[in-house]
Amino acid sequence: SDLRGLRDRALLVVGFGAALRRSELVAIRVEDIETTPEGIKVTLPRSKTDQEGAGQVVAILDGPRLRVKAAIAAWKAAAGIEAGPLFRSIMKNESVQDRAITDRTVADIVKARAKAAGLDPAMFSGHSLRAGFLTSAASNGAGLFKMMEVSRHRSVETVRHYVRRAELFKDHAGAAFM
Repeated sequence: SDLRGLRDRALLVVGFGAALRRSELVAIRVEDIETTPEGIKVTLPRSKTDQEGAGQVVAILDGPRLRVKAAIAAWKAAAGIEAGPLFRSIMKNESVQDRAITDRTVADIVKARAKAAGLDPAMFSGHSLRAGFLTSAASNGAGLFKMMEVSRHRSVETVRHYVRRAELFKDHAGAAFM
């Protein structure tokens, strides 16, 4: 419930919910977010799959577990953020800076929060938000093309890697005789 906790929760929820790359996450500005009844829409001005900067819109559902709208609202209110970078540095004296955090900071936050949850931080990275969304979606029966819509992957083969990992034991060939 402290300032860092509110920021980190919002960052993790947005990063996971939109299957974002670290660079995309740190580039989000308040102006890039549109609240809707279903959740939020984040406009990514540029990404690895949009080098021209045409912009891509990603929807994040406001589900009962992640509650993305509440997480963002709590962080913005506590930090006094009305415009500019959404995810900002916090100094030791708890002052919120005007500058965005770095992509390295995202990785550090993911590791620190994994450790706080009793998990091995060595098993997590900044990519864990993106990979975690895709693996969770696959484990819960999401369609490949719907997964690609959120993650903005262009290659089916790349996304299939996450699906295979999530379904290693599902309908296993040896299920009937092992």
